Amino acid sequence: MICSKKHRYLPDFTKLSDAQDDTNNDRHKCAECAYVEGIKDSLNNNPMAISLNPNIPESQAGTVRHKDAYEAYKLGYKYGEDIKN
Repeated sequence: MICSKKHRYLPDFTKLSDAQDDTNNDRHKCAECAYVEGIKDSLNNNPMAISLNPNIPESQAGTVRHKDAYEAYKLGYKYGEDIKN
């Protein structure tokens, strides 16, 4: 599945590390979708995932291209924790 949402072009994701290798199978995953997944997991009191949900769509477009989607997930999870408190 390929992400076609416009969030792929948000400038916020230019700050994420590049995923140069594919060790975590997240190099081509959409960082924004992973970020949102992290927020949802946090708000639903799910423990932080140790790897990305394989159903997160892929994206090779815009500012999320080759960005570390797991890093984005962790940032989303942290944001979810922050807004709960």
